[in-house]
Amino acid sequence: MTVLIAFDGSDDARAAVEYAARHLRAEPTVIMTVWEPLLAQLGWAPLAAAAPVAEPGDKYEEEKQAERLAEQGAEIAGAAGLTEVTTRAERGGGPVWAAIVDVADELNASVIVTGSRGLAGARSVILGSVSTRVLHHAHRPVLVVPPPKQD
Repeated sequence: MTVLIAFDGSDDARAAVEYAARHLRAEPTVIMTVWEPLLAQLGWAPLAAAAPVAEPGDKYEEEKQAERLAEQGAEIAGAAGLTEVTTRAERGGGPVWAAIVDVADELNASVIVTGSRGLAGARSVILGSVSTRVLHHAHRPVLVVPPPKQD
């Protein structure tokens, strides 16, 4: 089986990766980042319309950034002790939580790991918490890791 860790670069996502490395049985691990083309984001950010559009066959800049972000998550996982780590930058065709649940189903993941809050900002207020939606829609265990305690 596979552990799927949702990673968006936030401190909470980093804590989730580190927690999973410390507490879960060593299994193949996929660090996943969800991205969407800028044009798909226009519904919530109309000012982005001035950005250039990728040519057919080219990667979107958002996809390249998501790949780099997933690699950063994999580096954190490796430093925390996970050994069989791969990355995945998944284009979201809808809500982020749905992409996470779909990939978990595709991989037949033994568990989905996510931080309790991420970088969604204002969108999360409108759309709801990604971790909450994953928890309610996944057909497998979900580990939601709270933020680390502040001293």
